[in-house]
Amino acid sequence: MKVAGFTFIKNAIIYDYPIVEAINSILPICDEVYVALGKSDDETEALIKAINPEKIKILKTLWDENLKQGGQVLAVETNKAFQAIPNYYDWCFYIQGDEAVHEKYLPIINQAMLHFKSNKKVDGLLFKYLHFYGSYDYIGNSSGWYNNEIRIIKNNKSIYSYKDAQGFRKNNNKKLNVKPIEAYIYHYGWVKNPKAMQRKQEDLNKLWHDEEWIDKNILKAEEFDYSQIDSLMKFTSSHPKVMLQRIANKNWQFEFDLKHNKTKIKDQLKQLAFKLFGWEIGYKNYKKV
Repeated sequence: MKVAGFTFIKNAIIYDYPIVEAINSILPICDEVYVALGKSDDETEALIKAINPEKIKILKTLWDENLKQGGQVLAVETNKAFQAIPNYYDWCFYIQGDEAVHEKYLPIINQAMLHFKSNKKVDGLLFKYLHFYGSYDYIGNSSGWYNNEIRIIKNNKSIYSYKDAQGFRKNNNKKLNVKPIEAYIYHYGWVKNPKAMQRKQEDLNKLWHDEEWIDKNILKAEEFDYSQIDSLMKFTSSHPKVMLQRIANKNWQFEFDLKHNKTKIKDQLKQLAFKLFGWEIGYKNYKKV
């Protein structure tokens, strides 16, 4: 069985993306990792090259400045990396620049790929999610966070990244048939120095919205205000080893009153249904088989 990882990145240092940790978290079970490297205004290229020259394959890209709505450019960049993967690979492991996999899940993931490798009814593997917020000590627990997403797909080039690169589709917008696995993606996109998070909010929202929307909805400030969140819970387990140095270097404080809960009743019921019964109420970007 041959496995290729793939991802995209641009300006990782400016926006404080843990892209090195993301790639290193999947590298042990990948033969190679293909990185669509957007033209950057910092030393992101040197950062990627230093990871593992033998395994890392860099594709230098230019982001399409005309794709200003809906985050489409993120899917385009994802597809560039995916399409570069040679046909002799069986599986393709997608990881975004603010995600990581705990090493304890790698044997489970590897076994699932072996088990479903020849099953033509399975297009991909579905992961569970932990969304960290504010600091590495809290995770989002309201229904506003997505509970699952596809991160491993068969090397079938009729599959493509969907909308803003959250998931995948195939053959004229069909949802992928997936097998859920007992493994989590740790999502760190909402854990940054407040100044870096504010820069991200002001700049990257331009990929989804026009200037008028940004002026109305994104507060101009020196630092991002993490306190405006509906509900969080304490994270009491361990982080991936690849993240430990970054966590040790954290240079800001964030504390949250766990009694604080602004989640709407209907959203609390959705989350309770998922926690107790695994019911996913609402939109799903996949079909479980």
